[in-house]
Amino acid sequence: MPRRPLLLTAAAACAALHAAGVLVAHPVWRGTEVLSLALLLAYALAGGLPSPRWPVPAALAVLLVDAIRTMPAAPGGGDFGWRVVDGNDPVDVTAGFEAGLTAGWAALAATVLLLVGWRGRLRPRPAVFAGVVALPIIGYAAVRVVGIRHDLAAEAHPYPGGLDLTDVASAVVLAVLPALALAVSALALAALLAGRGRRLASAGAAVLALVALPLMDASIMAVPLPYSAGDGTALFAWHAITPTSAMPQPVAALTVAVELTAYLLLFAGRTGADRDEPAAPAPVAG
Repeated sequence: MPRRPLLLTAAAACAALHAAGVLVAHPVWRGTEVLSLALLLAYALAGGLPSPRWPVPAALAVLLVDAIRTMPAAPGGGDFGWRVVDGNDPVDVTAGFEAGLTAGWAALAATVLLLVGWRGRLRPRPAVFAGVVALPIIGYAAVRVVGIRHDLAAEAHPYPGGLDLTDVASAVVLAVLPALALAVSALALAALLAGRGRRLASAGAAVLALVALPLMDASIMAVPLPYSAGDGTALFAWHAITPTSAMPQPVAALTVAVELTAYLLLFAGRTGADRDEPAAPAPVAG
């Protein structure tokens, strides 16, 4: 079997094993995500990088750093649990924003690096399509913010001790911003790649934009909300797919699977030259 297809197949297999480990909250091997991204980097390098050569290695290096940083220390449960809000403590307005950046900074940074490296003119049709795809994501953010604000306003002074509902609403608005930034940048990248004839890579960038939906809900979960506020509009929260004892983290596993699939499509589809530009030649030894 040729080396490059073997590398891509191995990267996909490691990605699947990592998602399976997240699903059952028991990693098959702690380094499967790191190995998957490393194999993808090797695949990209073996195939000849498009000009300029630096965006793909730079983006994958960022993703590798984050994968190493978040490597599971030991088998365990999910990152959710009960939280009690008593209204006596001040609201941390930036809690959701910080949670969103912590979870999504690598995907956002990698996308921005690719956009900067492959900057060019957006063609009208791909740009319009990307805008149409962005509307449901932006709409979902608006629905979440409005729904939570409505639930907070409907409670007649639930915490007389001093929970500032205005601060909570502001915290929710801030919480959705990292996810929206990821969605917009990923869709801009998808439009750029589609204009260059890179349909597989463009599909990968579009799939990456979908990661913004669960990221949005996870960020909102970090905001100290009163019990059940906004639950009626949370379609991608950790409990959207009912966890079981056998599969305690279904939403987290699905999110990981979608994200790693997006990277596989994006980098596999971006290796080699564009239809209208040559690939940069690989260095010759000796």
